[in-house]
Order: sequence, then C-alpha cells, then structure tokens
Amino acid sequence: MSKSPIEKALTPEKFENIKTKTPPTNSVGFGALKAALGHANKYMKPLDALKVSLKMNQKGGFDCPGCAWPDPDDDRSAIGEYCENGLKAMAEEMQNKLINREFFAQNAVDDLASLSDFEIGKSGRLAEPMYLPKGASHYQPISWDDAFNKVAEHLNDIDNPDEAAFYSSGRTTNEAAFLYQLFVREYGTSNLPDCSNMCHEASGSALSETLGIGKGSVTLDDLYKAEVVMVIGQNPATNHPRMLSALEKTKKNGGKIIAVNPLPEAGLIKFTDPQNPIKMLTGGTKLSDVFVPITINGDVAFFKALLLKLLEKEEAQGGVFDKAFINEYTSGYDAFVSDLKTYNFETCLEASGVTIKTFNEAFDLILNNDKIIICWAMGLTQHENAVDNIRELVNLLLLKGSIGKEGAGTCPVRGHSNVQGDRTVGIWEAAPQAFLDKIEAKYGFKPSVKHGYSVIESIKAMYEGKVKVFFGMGGNFISAVPDTKYSAQALANCSLTVHVSTKLNRSHLVTGQEALIFPCLGRAEKDYQKSGVQTQSVENSMGIVSSTKGILEPCSDDLLSEVSVVCGIAHATLKDRSKINWLAYKDDYNLVRDDIAEVVSGFEDYNKKLKQPSGFYLPNGARVRSFKTKTGKANFTSNKLPEWKLKDGELVMMTIRSHDQFNTTIYGLNDRYRGVYNERRIVFMNREDMKLRSFKEHQVVNIKSKYNGVIREANQFKVVGYDIPKNCCATYFPETNVLVPLDSFAHTAKTPASKSVRVTITKV
Repeated sequence: MSKSPIEKALTPEKFENIKTKTPPTNSVGFGALKAALGHANKYMKPLDALKVSLKMNQKGGFDCPGCAWPDPDDDRSAIGEYCENGLKAMAEEMQNKLINREFFAQNAVDDLASLSDFEIGKSGRLAEPMYLPKGASHYQPISWDDAFNKVAEHLNDIDNPDEAAFYSSGRTTNEAAFLYQLFVREYGTSNLPDCSNMCHEASGSALSETLGIGKGSVTLDDLYKAEVVMVIGQNPATNHPRMLSALEKTKKNGGKIIAVNPLPEAGLIKFTDPQNPIKMLTGGTKLSDVFVPITINGDVAFFKALLLKLLEKEEAQGGVFDKAFINEYTSGYDAFVSDLKTYNFETCLEASGVTIKTFNEAFDLILNNDKIIICWAMGLTQHENAVDNIRELVNLLLLKGSIGKEGAGTCPVRGHSNVQGDRTVGIWEAAPQAFLDKIEAKYGFKPSVKHGYSVIESIKAMYEGKVKVFFGMGGNFISAVPDTKYSAQALANCSLTVHVSTKLNRSHLVTGQEALIFPCLGRAEKDYQKSGVQTQSVENSMGIVSSTKGILEPCSDDLLSEVSVVCGIAHATLKDRSKINWLAYKDDYNLVRDDIAEVVSGFEDYNKKLKQPSGFYLPNGARVRSFKTKTGKANFTSNKLPEWKLKDGELVMMTIRSHDQFNTTIYGLNDRYRGVYNERRIVFMNREDMKLRSFKEHQVVNIKSKYNGVIREANQFKVVGYDIPKNCCATYFPETNVLVPLDSFAHTAKTPASKSVRVTITKV
C-alpha cells in the first residue's frame, strides 16, 4: 500500500544512539577545523575541496551558498574566507556521489520517504531531470525540452494564472531571481511566495514602517566601531559563524556585547579564531559581557522595561535621550512616551523573565553609550507579535540617536546567501507600484497589480484547490513550512509540482499528481553559456552587491543554470505571445544585468559596478538619516505586551537549528555546541520542569500543540535537560514543524510563529 502525502512529509519516528555532554563554553577553534575538514574529505573530491576553500568568498571567486554574512571590503584571509558550516554547505552541494535514472529506478518514492532527512540529503547530487507520472511509484528520466513543455502544458491548461504559485529560496542569484519574477509577471500573476515570508518578513515590515527601508542600516565597519552590540534571538556560531570574527573586532576596539536569548549559546560566550595560532593556543576571546536569559517571546517586555528606565533617567536628569536627533529626524515621540507611561516596570521585567541584577547590567551599558547596534534573527521574527519586537528595538535606537551614524544602527542578520537580493530585484508578492510601472515601461506588458499569495496563503490556496501548479526555485519547501500535515496535503492537491534543486530533499517526495525535478548547477560550478563562463551576483545582509563565479567543472552534462531553467520555461510557456526574447538572456547574463539597471533603483551601471573587486553598496536611506516613510521621518511606535498566557501544564516551544544544520539541510546528527550527539528527535527542557513532570534524562515523550481547537502531534522525542528558562522548551525543525499552526503568524507580515508554540509534553 502506497504512503500518503502526510506519511512522506513527516520525518521518521526512529531514534539513533543519543549521547549528551555538558555544553562547551568556547566555540570554533580546533573542533570547527576538524568538523569542516571531515565533511570536505568525506563528501567531496580532495582537489575540489582544496579549490573551493581557496576561492569561496574571495574577490573574483564565488559566494558561499550558505548564509548572507558580508565579506570584508578590504583584505580577506588568504587561508580561507569561510567558516565551518560554509565548508559543510559546499560538501553538501558538491557531493562526489551522483544520482540519476539508475538510482530512481532502484528506489521508489515511498522507500525514499522512509529515510531521515540526513539520509535523503546524502543520497547524492541530482544529475539529470526526472519526471514522476500520475500514479507512478518511481521517477523516470525526461529530456529538458519535454520537461519544459510539461510545465508549459500545465500552466497553459489552468483557468487563470493565479492558479499557479512560484516559490523561491534565498540562494537564487540576482540574475535568476529577476528573470523568474519577470516571467511570472508576464505570465500574469503576482504569486511569488519566497523564503523571506518565513524568516525576516517581520523585519522588513517593521523597518519599512519605522525607518523607510526594510533592510539593516549598518556596515561591517560600524560593527567594529560600536560601543555596544546587542545580539538578540540568534546563534551566530551555527547560523553565520563569520559574524564571530566581526564581534571579536568589536571587543578588540573596546566595544561591549549583550547577548539576549533563551538559550546560552557557546559562540556568544567565547570565540577561538581558527586562523589565529596564538588564539588557538591561548583559548580565544570572551565575547558577551552580559548574557540575558530571556523567556521565549519576552522581548517586547524586556525592551519596554529598558525604555521605562531610560525615560525615568531622562526625566530625572536629562542627557539620556538624543533630543537633537529626535526633534529633527523623528515623528511620534510624544504619543510614544504617553503610551510607554501606561506600563509598569516591574510587570514588564517579570514578563521578560529577566532578573533585576541581569537587567541592570544590560541597562547600564545602554544608558552610558550612544553607538549602539542591535542584531537579530528569527528568535525575534517568528512570533505573532514579531513586528512589535522589531518596532520596539527601533524605539530604543531612536531615543539614543543610534541610527544613521558611525557605529550604530539596525542589523537584521539574513539566513540565506541572497534572500535579501531576491527581494531587491523583484521577488515579492506585494511589489510596490513604482516597480511594476518600470516593468511595464521596459517590457510593454502590464503586470498584475493584485497582491499575490505569500507562503502561508499559497499553502491554503493549494489545500483549497485554488492553486493547481506549484513551482519551487530552490529550497526544501515541505521541510521549511509550518503545519506539515496540512501543507503536505496542500501539495498533493496540485496537478503538478516542480522543484529546481542541486540534491535530493524531502520536497521531491511529497508531490502533486505529477512531479518534476530540475537539477541545477551549484554555486561553485562553472556556468558555461554561448558567451563564455558566466558571472552572476548576490546581495548580502548589509546591502553589498558582489559577483560570484563558479570554479569547478559541472558534475554532470545534464545540469542547467537557474537562469537557463527560467528562460526555458518562459519560452515554452509564453511562446509567441511574449514580448521578451527569453533565449537571448541565457546566452549572456550581461543582458540581464542591463535590464536590472533600467528597472531596479540603485543598479545603474550594474555591469560596470559589478567589476569592482569588493562589489558595491546599494542606496540606504536609514544609513544617511533620509527616512522614506509616510511622515518623511523615522517613526516611533506604540507596541503592546503579548497577551496570551500559558495554561497549567503548558510550555512555550521554539523550533531551532542544530549545529549540524543550515535551514532545512541536515549536515549531520551532532549539535556539539549544545552537547548533543547522534540524535535530532529531542526536546530541551528546564530541569525543574522535568522534575515537575517526573521526566528523567532521555525520557521518551510525545508533544502536542493546540491552537484554535486543532490538536497537532509530534511523537517519539527524548528529553534533554538544559539551561533554558522555566516553562520554555526547544526542539529542532523540521521534526516539529508539524506542531506549528498555519494560522499562527506575525501580524502584517504573516511570518509563521515557529518560536512561540504552546505545547504539552507527556510520557510515552
């Protein structure tokens, strides 16, 4: 009997041989070197691994397909401008093992779904396009032309273009992303959900409203010159390890670091630079001056407590707020102060879960310094009140005048290598009218002005039969989205699902009636076209656009670039009704950049600027105190404390990554910075909460969430006692995405609330 879509989507309920140790208080160093080299030697050809290590993130080289942390503008390390998880990402994408028609003939889709996500990912690089016919149990080979025509057939058979959704992940280059959204808009829809909907959409929404740009305002140089850097709701040592080098420079220059997070993270305690022999021998650099162990989703409460104490000091003695900045550059100050005074300091502090001693240590640093940078990631953005979280931290920066000056500002740390660039060049279901007008002026067709589906809306539309074709440009959709069972059925309701990928993942196994897998070039591989080996471009977290050019030979002759895939589908689907010569773009990517230069602000002379070794900065109004908001100024806002309370026996759960993981890609089964080895089906719990429930270490438990009357379950997990606030717990995704309700998301941003899920945990 064949497996249901839901059975294929869920990770297998099987345990490995778990081992736990006391978490370390130091990061990187010899352990990182050993892990990185181990992955490279195991999964890559030795010569390829050497080439990659010398050219990744180097000027004239290729951009790491992992995180979006920026490279230094000036000199870069000759030993290697990469981190442990960057090399793991390359070992994953450049695997020396290929899978093609023989592999799929020997492995039914149902059998592959029985593997863990780690085992699926390590099956090998995809080497040729594959097709799953209706009712078939095995993928079979298909030519590229036939595959493009299959997509075109489905797209042209549906009743209207809004019955298709076109997803994209953050690793797609600017060139591919621009053409992708251009095709989708000429096809006739705005359904462009992308991974930013699930991570930093709340940041973009809050920053656009308050500062006039949905991006951060700082540069790497600002981090070096900051007096205080707050690192909130993020784990740099795992998610963007090169950030630790920047924080070390902050410390070297006299800056202080405040870490705010429910879990103590080794990378923010101490960092040992693996490229510095002296540091390796002497034990590294202490990073955090203050660690604030906040309760899950206690961020607004903590910031409001800081704001109340700052206001108290300002009214008592003056000189705390930057009144000159506030008067000239901001709007809404009086209303903000009036609202703030309706809150009680003790109530806010209690809601944050922070002790008065720890609070005072952090407060003194904020009070006595003005060059303040606040960095954050999904620990702030994946809550129902996520937009409030970001707006409240902006309030703090505005009071201190810490926007638009050296060593100060906002720093949302993006997760994927070009997720910010994709949005910049048009991957947006709600693109501004000015951008659509430029599309019309340039290409002669009128794009739909209707807002398209975001990720959550796309899932609901597929479930309800309103979307019949799903196209995924990169990523592992089913393992990234919330409410796994519902989302799996949504995909299964489609007539066709298509995924452009470098390697096998679980999304290839949860399909519509028909399915296609399009294998594409990896970031490190040479992209041969008629005009020669192509250069592409990406944008990092700090708004720098730089070139990326592959250095390795493609692992298979049957791979296409993402640009070629888009052009092939557009040509097959639109045919003579298109106003665009799609096939010309794939021959020469300079032509794509010429178009971007005409359509997207900030990209004038794109091809010329891209030749600069370090790339170029895009315009950033907040960086120069030019706030393009509705008021023309930076806006103070009033934000409420979260109102929901836990019931007896409930815990609030957040989903997190292990150290052997990047987004949904599982590199291995160890989380050595948290002392967990050879297991992913675990739940971190406060030991007092364990005692109340009579749980023992490694106790096998089931987890349930209940939201709007719907009960969701994730079974067979092992308890690990951990230093986490009471009434809180943490689990890895995608294993517990099944517990995250689809209809629990950030207001005005629709980012899934994966970091604040109310659960009950019971013994098996």
